[in-house]
Amino acid sequence: MTEDELGETGLPPPFWAFAWAGGQALARYVLDAPELVRGKRVLDLGAGGGIAGIAAALCGAASVRAAEIDPFARTAISLNAALNGVSLAPVGEDLLDGPADADVVLAGDIFYEKPLATRAYGFLVRADEAGALVLIGDPKRSYLPADRLTIAATYTIPGNAALEDQDVKRTSVWRLAERW
Repeated sequence: MTEDELGETGLPPPFWAFAWAGGQALARYVLDAPELVRGKRVLDLGAGGGIAGIAAALCGAASVRAAEIDPFARTAISLNAALNGVSLAPVGEDLLDGPADADVVLAGDIFYEKPLATRAYGFLVRADEAGALVLIGDPKRSYLPADRLTIAATYTIPGNAALEDQDVKRTSVWRLAERW
């Protein structure tokens, strides 16, 4: 459908359309500990289809912004939120150079390429320093700075071997080690 809409062929798959392991782990963690987001302003960074942000909204977050630069993903976020009976605000701007402006930042599977990982980590550190709770869902992707993080929880997430290297991914929810 993306190829049809854009009038191009041979485009990469819409990676935002998959519930990646990091997003699933974050959603599970939030659903298991709703007090982390209840009444808080939440930012779902690199939201994809919005799974972590939707979980936060289901748990009573005061507001949820789902940051995703792909316009098709933002449409999917709105549709997924409606299907789950929650409200959240899709955001299309690249937020990584500014402040988080949130009480909780959820970031799933954003450490898959070096330039993005470097910028995202800087953003997350600044958010943490400003007092936000920063939670990262990641199955130890290549550029995850695991030596600067601590594990809050670990889950076994069913995957898609066509997209991942295995059918099941052990995936952790991480916190920044400097503060926690």
